[in-house]
Amino acid sequence: AIVQARMGSTRLPGKVLKEVNGRPLIEILFHRLSRSKKIDKIILATSENPGNDLLVETLGKIGIEAFRGSEENVLDRYYEAAKPYSPEAVVRITGDCPIIDPMLVDEVIRMYQEKDADYVSNVEPPTYPDGLDTEVFSFEALEIAYKQAKGIFEREHVTHFFRTNGQFKRMNYANETDLSAERWTVDYPEDFEVIKNILNHFAPDLDFSWQDVLKLKQSNPEYFKAWHVSVLAE
Repeated sequence: AIVQARMGSTRLPGKVLKEVNGRPLIEILFHRLSRSKKIDKIILATSENPGNDLLVETLGKIGIEAFRGSEENVLDRYYEAAKPYSPEAVVRITGDCPIIDPMLVDEVIRMYQEKDADYVSNVEPPTYPDGLDTEVFSFEALEIAYKQAKGIFEREHVTHFFRTNGQFKRMNYANETDLSAERWTVDYPEDFEVIKNILNHFAPDLDFSWQDVLKLKQSNPEYFKAWHVSVLAE
């Protein structure tokens, strides 16, 4: 799996290293992702921007390898990060999803394996809470995209080429109920408050499931209300 993360964020700078109970969010993400039964290796893909030095250093302390590549050409960064390992498939996770669910990741990988697809995700269309986004694609497809994608947008967004080019077999892993309006990602200060509430509730356990979070939303809706408070305050 390749986790895409960087320190630069206009809305919440340094968000991936923000801490809850003494642990950076990115470390929590890697801990949870490491519980996957189907992922052989996890690496960080970030840019060469010096602003990411602390991110690489922090993850290095817990034994996470980092690949540093182009800031803008993220497709190139992904391809170069994966290439040394010649993987059969690549799993893409973004660094703003600290409560990614490893069992759900494995389900998406299982569909990829069983259906002989080039690209499988749970975001096309999204039916899971935002923050559980998982994409799986063959290294062969990544190589084709790397060689053929020419547009700036196609190279800035790793999987855009897969999703818009007709040559790939694409599939979506959908939830029975559309929960895409739920927001469990970290992009704004309000998001961080929600994630902090979730992590504090389950602490010290970091291995709760996404279904556990959904039950928490039903029993303690106030934990998820940072957004509503913020909107009312404006």
